[in-house]
Amino acid sequence: MKEIRINARAGQGAITTAVLLGKAVFARGEYAYAFPYFGAARMGAPMNSFVRTDNKPIRLRSQVYYPDYVLVIDPTLMNDFDIFEGMKKGGSAIINVTRTTKVPKPPEGIKAFSLPATDIANEIIKRPFGNTVLLGAFAAASGIIDIKDLNKVIEERFAGEVGVLNQKAAQAGFDYIKEKIK
Repeated sequence: MKEIRINARAGQGAITTAVLLGKAVFARGEYAYAFPYFGAARMGAPMNSFVRTDNKPIRLRSQVYYPDYVLVIDPTLMNDFDIFEGMKKGGSAIINVTRTTKVPKPPEGIKAFSLPATDIANEIIKRPFGNTVLLGAFAAASGIIDIKDLNKVIEERFAGEVGVLNQKAAQAGFDYIKEKIK
């Protein structure tokens, strides 16, 4: 079983990100379980979404405490939280950054990939939601989902031009990380 934690603030699309990721896993023929965890239920409050993937049915229903992967939608969360907390060795963090973001050094055995997902989204989608960019980056860094499956579920979720632009954004995130891995 692989476990993923998505760190964000309420209203930034962490639930949609988890659902898209889960559907992309399902499209691959595996099982997925995606769910949110809220503290104070207000816009802008820190929150997490989680995804579990496996090749057999998933019965575990608790939040993810020891993720294999972490996606950070809001880089300001790194000012107050240890985004690497509980991560398993061999895991990876995919982090949205701005020009002023200071990414903490990951613990030994953890890889950190950073990319300006919001900037890429602003350029392509003309909106500051880098979620699909991060999912494309996750596909490149993890191999858990295929970019073709991700683009298929993006097309199902977002109609018309919005879907096409989000597919381009996901591809840009994928290409950005593939270039870093070379």
